[in-house]
Amino acid sequence: MAKKKELPEIEELISESQQVAAEFDSEIFIPDSFQSTQQDLSDRQALRRVIGLSTELSDISEAEYRQLRLERVILVGVWTEGSVKDAENSMEELAALAETAGSTVLDALIQRRDKPDPATFIGSGKVSELKAIVKSTGADTVVCDGELSPSQLRNLEDKVKVKVVDRTALILDIFAQHAKSKEGKAQVELAQMSYMLPRLRGWGDSLSRQAGGIGGRGPGETKIEVDRRRIRDKMSKLRREIGDMKVARDTKRQERKRNSIPSVAIAGYTNAGKSSLLNRLTNAGVLVQNALFATLDPTVRRSETSDGRTYTLSDTVGFVKHLPHDLIDAFKSTLEEVSGADVIVHVVDGSHADPLGQIKAVRGVIADVGGAKIPEIIALNKADIADPQVIAQVLIQEPDAYLISVHSGVGIEKLIRAIESSLPRPRIEIRTVLPYDRGDLVSQIHEHGEILSQEYLPEGTSLHALVDGSLAHALEKYSVN
Repeated sequence: MAKKKELPEIEELISESQQVAAEFDSEIFIPDSFQSTQQDLSDRQALRRVIGLSTELSDISEAEYRQLRLERVILVGVWTEGSVKDAENSMEELAALAETAGSTVLDALIQRRDKPDPATFIGSGKVSELKAIVKSTGADTVVCDGELSPSQLRNLEDKVKVKVVDRTALILDIFAQHAKSKEGKAQVELAQMSYMLPRLRGWGDSLSRQAGGIGGRGPGETKIEVDRRRIRDKMSKLRREIGDMKVARDTKRQERKRNSIPSVAIAGYTNAGKSSLLNRLTNAGVLVQNALFATLDPTVRRSETSDGRTYTLSDTVGFVKHLPHDLIDAFKSTLEEVSGADVIVHVVDGSHADPLGQIKAVRGVIADVGGAKIPEIIALNKADIADPQVIAQVLIQEPDAYLISVHSGVGIEKLIRAIESSLPRPRIEIRTVLPYDRGDLVSQIHEHGEILSQEYLPEGTSLHALVDGSLAHALEKYSVN
């Protein structure tokens, strides 16, 4: 286990990163300067919600049947554990989520309780206070920092007379806005339906029986039962479609494994700079935006080590605290890019107020998808604008972390060397002389193996190298003692 860095060493690292950052400020590279990302940004901005569409409920029974439209919101949280700072950080993150969904945050309330109220999430006194704030500010939506049960949603809406949305619905709404690929849209729709199914409510005609014939001949189904059955049928169809798309993704992954191409997954908290890092390392042209969950669809790009070995870098969906389990299940095929990787580059936002909390949340999700034992490299991004005291705290807890700034280029070379040294290396040592008409095998050794020595002889190319099992088998007939 690595020893923790001494404080003077940490201060020296921070000072060095700030000095190099100043030198790189004039650098031309801008992570979001690619033409493709600019087009994606303009398309996304063209689909922003129209200001002025009121969502105030004239009939509370319509709440679960109308499209989620957020505009002027009040945030509500219940502080059950941790410090005041932890509760404030959680509310700041909820505000960022609401703004990413297209809302204007008007006010926020936090109540200290041992546990959320089982009826209305917050206590009756806070409900009255919330109702007065909603009326005075003209808010049309209340966003709660937690996942509310159907009865809590119904009771709170009944009290405040505006739409109530919980954290899970908010995240799902952002995912629905940002999903671009067919697989991404299907995964989001499945997660939304899983969330919506237990929350369907019915009144009046929704509870009437479907009748036929003279007397109806039996009770039949209510309309809400028909709706639930249709949702289940749609969910089954979506699962089949996602399963079919998963086959294509698995085939590509297995092909890379068959060719012994190592894979590196870039994971981390949302808005930590994962896509920017992929762009910096590979010029991938992935969308970069200062927003939560800007990128949902994974992107895989090829790269090479300094000694010519090929490996892949993949950008994954960002994580967040209390990520809905419906989303984890729906995005399981996408998150397998993490669980199937040889190395995980864990990007951390060094400028955030609680980077250690983000690290804990991300590691929890990685463990959920089966990636807990994969080698991890901590890349502490935005070091040029981070608080030195926060950076020092992270380096004490994570002594092997690398200070980087994707924007300025600080620490990128050291990170690349760390990635290359962490990649699995071929283990079978071979000595072979390949005829000059077998340049394909020479190319494969250069691409997938590690050359120890190379010499050109009259009869062919003499190679001393380390290769994997499949390539060693192909070279058997040319091996020499």
